[in-house]
Amino acid sequence: MGLHDDGPARAAGSGTDGDLAALALKILVAGGFGVGKTTLVGAVSEIRPLRTEELLSEAGELVDDTGGVDQKTTTTVAMDFGRITIRSGLSLYLFGTPGQDRFWFLWDELSQGALGAVVLADTRRLEDCFPAVDYFEHRRIPFVVAVNCFSNARRFGANEVALALDLDQGTPVVLCDARDKDSGKEVLIRLVEYAGRMHTARLLDSVGP
Repeated sequence: MGLHDDGPARAAGSGTDGDLAALALKILVAGGFGVGKTTLVGAVSEIRPLRTEELLSEAGELVDDTGGVDQKTTTTVAMDFGRITIRSGLSLYLFGTPGQDRFWFLWDELSQGALGAVVLADTRRLEDCFPAVDYFEHRRIPFVVAVNCFSNARRFGANEVALALDLDQGTPVVLCDARDKDSGKEVLIRLVEYAGRMHTARLLDSVGP
């Protein structure tokens, strides 16, 4: 399901005795335009994140809804990439997806082999989450909704957000600050735990009684 690092760490179960088993998992970071995907990847990444941001153009302003994010001057046009070590032997490769409709053709490529996804939400523009939620639900990719708590946004509880987004029962909703490394790491840990339970349950269902 995941990617394996080609560096010193080896895939679990390989190598000589004494090698530390290592696993690298692919995680998507999705959500609407200007919700904080690039910020989250940059905050948690232990390597200098790869970014593909471009200045917003006049042509782009005609199709990109900047309401509520008037100060945003750049946009991701391909993906953001970062890496974080959750614990010894477990690393996550983070792929931030572009939020605008015209770049969604990239999502199918980025989602190949992903363990799961984080859908970032902004309560000022909660409707922007629906395309990402629908995408992952229809493809049965486990995801958590992470509400990025902007200082000027009204605060809602996790249950209220889950109801507003009509999430499948059990889909986690967590509150976070995309600028804070520890907060972002907690979101990723919650996703890995949830995705692990989902994949295990599906495997057991496929085996049958």
